[in-house]
Amino acid sequence: MTAQRVELIRDKLSTTLETDEITVLDEGHKHVGHAGAKTGLGHFAVTVRSAHFDGLSMLDRHRLVYESLGSLMQTDIHALSIRAVAGNE
Repeated sequence: MTAQRVELIRDKLSTTLETDEITVLDEGHKHVGHAGAKTGLGHFAVTVRSAHFDGLSMLDRHRLVYESLGSLMQTDIHALSIRAVAGNE
């Protein structure tokens, strides 16, 4: 199930943000026993490089990532650590 979630996240971000680079890590093992882990939703860290981030603030970059993931934020993801890098950085 976790490998499927990683692929879902990767596919969604790759498609919507036309990423130059993307890394998705499952960090669920760091949150065993955490209240959020009981929901069955995952903890993930993503690094995304995209020209869509050029000229945007960190907050706006994060908003784009959340918008790109859409319903996965309610159905598959409990916590998400984001590193959003502009294509020109």
